[in-house]
Amino acid sequence: MLKKLFILPYSPVLLLVAFSCWLIAFTSCAPNANMQGRGSDAMQGEWKQVPEALNNQLVTYTLYNFKFTCDSFFVAMQTHSRVNYGTDTCMNKGQWTEYVKGRYQQTKDTVWMRGFFCNPNYSLKNPGGCFRSGVYEVYFKVENVADTLLRLTPTSSVLPVTLHLVKRTNCVPKPL
Repeated sequence: MLKKLFILPYSPVLLLVAFSCWLIAFTSCAPNANMQGRGSDAMQGEWKQVPEALNNQLVTYTLYNFKFTCDSFFVAMQTHSRVNYGTDTCMNKGQWTEYVKGRYQQTKDTVWMRGFFCNPNYSLKNPGGCFRSGVYEVYFKVENVADTLLRLTPTSSVLPVTLHLVKRTNCVPKPL
């Protein structure tokens, strides 16, 4: 009889604690989304940077071609240089192209892009070789100048990248 009285006052407390632990365990975690994110509607499509007169005065400059699909991006970076950074078989007389694929996320006026250097066919690039490989991570300040004109200013540079819309696309999320 004494044991029964001792357990009863604590039973509701134990049940409440057990229920709270169960509730926290099953509601605090959520599985990753099984669909691609939507991304920014204003950035969807293919964008190309047109060379500017200022570029001819620079020792090295890069032209960007972006393709934004939902929350993913693919960029071809065509670099032109008057300086020989390595063997000519790699640098092709001062002109070479690097490719990156990854995901982007826009928060207010800043876009964070994180991806990996890859080959033109979207396959991951093996480490080593002539150009960069591995992780690509950059932040851009975004300015929508017009519906077909986008200005990205890298946080690591003072020169803006002015992109012209080549082809507008709509986001159709795909399963991951």
